[in-house]
Amino acid sequence: MRKERPHPGAQLRFTDADGMRLTCFATNTASEAIAALELRHRQRARAEERIRATRATGLRNLTLHDTAQNQIWLEIVQIALDLLAWMPMLALTGTARLWEPRRLRLRLFSTAAQLVTTGRRGYIRLAKHWPWTDVITDALDRLHTLPNPG
Repeated sequence: MRKERPHPGAQLRFTDADGMRLTCFATNTASEAIAALELRHRQRARAEERIRATRATGLRNLTLHDTAQNQIWLEIVQIALDLLAWMPMLALTGTARLWEPRRLRLRLFSTAAQLVTTGRRGYIRLAKHWPWTDVITDALDRLHTLPNPG
C-alpha cells in the first residue's frame, strides 16, 4: 500500500484522505521484493495505456464483414500504433511527448499544409497561424538529424 500526492491537475476522489491518494495492489507472489512487485504493477499500467491507445486508434470497432478484411484492418492499426510509439521518442519534445492519440490527431496529423516542389526538391508549407506549427517543424528537424539507418 502506498500514500502519494496526486499528479498536478488530477481530480481528487472521495477515497483520497487529506489530499493524498491511497493506492494498493494485492498479490500472492511471496518470493519477490516489494520494489520488484511494484515495478511489475506499474509496467502493467503502461500496458493498459497502450490498450487504451489501441482502442483510440481504431481497434474499438471492426466494421468489416470478412475475417480477412478485419485482419488487414488490425495490421493497419498495429502499424499506426508503432508509429505512435516511436514518434514521441524520436521527434517530439516537452509536453507533446505525452499527448494521447486523439490529441496528436487533432493537433499534428490534421494540419493544413501544401506540398511544394521547386528545384526538384519537395517542401512542406505549413500555415503560420496554426498554433502547433513550431511543434511540427521541430519534430521534422529532429527527424532530419537522425542518422540514416541504411
